[in-house]
Amino acid sequence: MTDLAVEVRGEGADQADQEDALRSLDGWLRADETLAGRLGTRITATTPAPADHMGTGFDVLELALGSSLSTAALVVSVLQWQLSRRRAPAVVLSRGDVRVELSAEAARDEAALRRVLAVLEPDGEGARDGDGSAS
Repeated sequence: MTDLAVEVRGEGADQADQEDALRSLDGWLRADETLAGRLGTRITATTPAPADHMGTGFDVLELALGSSLSTAALVVSVLQWQLSRRRAPAVVLSRGDVRVELSAEAARDEAALRRVLAVLEPDGEGARDGDGSAS
């Protein structure tokens, strides 16, 4: 079961760049001691491979949160990874039908982060900005 999904969006980034970024984020989350043992990760594809391609491009990091892990702790770790990148990509966080895209600028905005967390909390109907964008 996926509790939260993460996509990386970079200007001009090709599929290989996105996969590299997802693998980097996966490694970052696995190394985060505050998340240790309370998070399952899996890199996957949202669409099947085209008929003329040998493999599928991976474009989503699926995260399964343990019962003692808060959404806020996970989102903070994802955003720390985002801001550590030389060219911070936009990060799309999804839970069910709720999708929120955070630019690097929005990741530095405390009010935007509070709105994102309110929307992404499992029981929260949070403060949505129309399309859920916080960029």
